[in-house]
Amino acid sequence: MSEQPSRLNAANALTLLRLVLVPVFAWMLLSHPADLGWRLGSTAVFAIAIATDAVDGRIARRYNLITDFGKLWDSIADKALTGMAFVGLSIIGELPWWVTALVLAREWGITWMRVAMLKYGVMAANAGGKLKTVLQSVALLLYLPGLPLMPVWLQWTAWIAMTAAVGVTLVTAIAYIREAIALRNRGPAGQED
Repeated sequence: MSEQPSRLNAANALTLLRLVLVPVFAWMLLSHPADLGWRLGSTAVFAIAIATDAVDGRIARRYNLITDFGKLWDSIADKALTGMAFVGLSIIGELPWWVTALVLAREWGITWMRVAMLKYGVMAANAGGKLKTVLQSVALLLYLPGLPLMPVWLQWTAWIAMTAAVGVTLVTAIAYIREAIALRNRGPAGQED
């Protein structure tokens, strides 16, 4: 039986950094939503934070630093960051609340399910979940600088990206539910056959 690497590693540190940047991003976005400089600053913080997701995964795989902590908290950090962006954009009136409600219901529901399934095993992010995060990130990066300040063609691009992100967000929920059912049918972790 192989041992997992220490939880104290570079990949997990980047995940924690992403969590720490969530309130910084929220404050920047919500404190001055009409100021272009603040909007660009909050967009930059979001971009840096979301970039840590790709970097921490590469580091974890390359240096064999994959831990159960990272598998679970990486996803939670992503959801906290993107969730704050969705909520923030709805608070300032630039994204309809129904979009935010659909996305958050899926995100929180799947996160809750993944935590509930821990007694059966860890459900790591799958390819669909990673695509969902990328699409959400792209759509949010297009919205965050201030959709009303953008040229019409960029507004349409942002709307198309957001539509794709919401669609994939909802479709990937089905894949996670199927995985959870299969994991549950195998029985609790550590159970002898």
